[in-house]
Amino acid sequence: MSPQSLKNPANQALSELKRHKLRMQIIRLLYKKSPQSAAHLCKKVNISLPSARSILNELIEEKVVFITGTGESSGGRKPVLYSLNGEAFYIMAVEMDQYKAKAIFLNCLNETSGAPVEFETNINDPEFIFKLEQAFNQLQQDSGVNKSRIHAIGIGMPGLIDPKNGINQTIKDPEKQNIAERVSRHFGLATYIENDARMQTMGEFVFGKAKNTRNTLVINWSWGLGLGMIINGEIFEGSNGCSGEFSHIRIVEDGDLCECGKRGCLQTIAGARHLLDLARQAVNDENISQLTNDFIGRTDELTVKDIIASAIKGDELSINLINTIGKNMAWGLSILIQLYNPELILLSGPLSVPKQYLQVTIQQALQQYCLSNILSNVKIEISELAENSGLKGTGVMVFKNLFNQQDAVI
Repeated sequence: MSPQSLKNPANQALSELKRHKLRMQIIRLLYKKSPQSAAHLCKKVNISLPSARSILNELIEEKVVFITGTGESSGGRKPVLYSLNGEAFYIMAVEMDQYKAKAIFLNCLNETSGAPVEFETNINDPEFIFKLEQAFNQLQQDSGVNKSRIHAIGIGMPGLIDPKNGINQTIKDPEKQNIAERVSRHFGLATYIENDARMQTMGEFVFGKAKNTRNTLVINWSWGLGLGMIINGEIFEGSNGCSGEFSHIRIVEDGDLCECGKRGCLQTIAGARHLLDLARQAVNDENISQLTNDFIGRTDELTVKDIIASAIKGDELSINLINTIGKNMAWGLSILIQLYNPELILLSGPLSVPKQYLQVTIQQALQQYCLSNILSNVKIEISELAENSGLKGTGVMVFKNLFNQQDAVI
């Protein structure tokens, strides 16, 4: 290559872009696994060892990477090992449900910085961005992380999500469906959105019981029934990102009206709203139970958490109510099992908490609803990540997008 061509601005720009891509590839590899040697990284990125070391030294100077020691030698000098500096950059992960959201700062090692900040909101809340800014400021204050080190925002939210274009098609006002663009413009940060159930599935796939599985269904059992699917070792999105609307499988002919506008959806007989309605009716009917004693005359104060807590303490009425929605859930699960033939079904979300009652009830009902040869290969388990799977999954999604972004500055 001639000296003249080296001075060509187009060639310089191309060279800088190539180097930037290599930087991001190395950062992404160290994000997935730290520590690693320069020799291992250069093989993965397909560059020379001197080039890999040059980029690593650059990242060390910028305090993005640091040396963590030496590895085992197969002969000769021990290799120097490199790791990401967890304090180098952060993202804000947000998880929403029908009535509230929680936000947390995550560093580039997927470690949380402080406790999550929770706030009441929904996908149609006109003050959502204002509330998100308040949460952001609170997280900054609690963690001491400077805004300059926050590189992106990720939001897992209910609805029909088009992640490529950052649109939530379920938001009622068409002018506000472009939620990723609106949040990005307000904060001046790259913003990515995804369906909440898929983000919980991502969390389970990377950090939880779904790790190393190939065909797993993850269900967020709450007000709705969010479904995330791992099929052939990959998280399934569907043709336009709208897969997994498990809530709205029609189960009951001319059943109760669902929030989607149709009748008889699975959500109307297996979701948190149905559990709450059953409990309030039972208390008003003065069924003998501790739950009735605690809430007679004030059923408007009764919550799903109260019912679950009462069941865990052994209240018979509460246990029976939990079993009722468990049987209804099994009805829907039987359809999924016979369609997808999964190896594992993971239940997460608030309604999965009283697992000592649910697992037996669901398993017994599935014996009735499913073909035995298919059911015998399926494990039904409860998530161990509790309420953290969505935030963790959102973090993974954001870093994946960030490292693939050509104009990302890290």
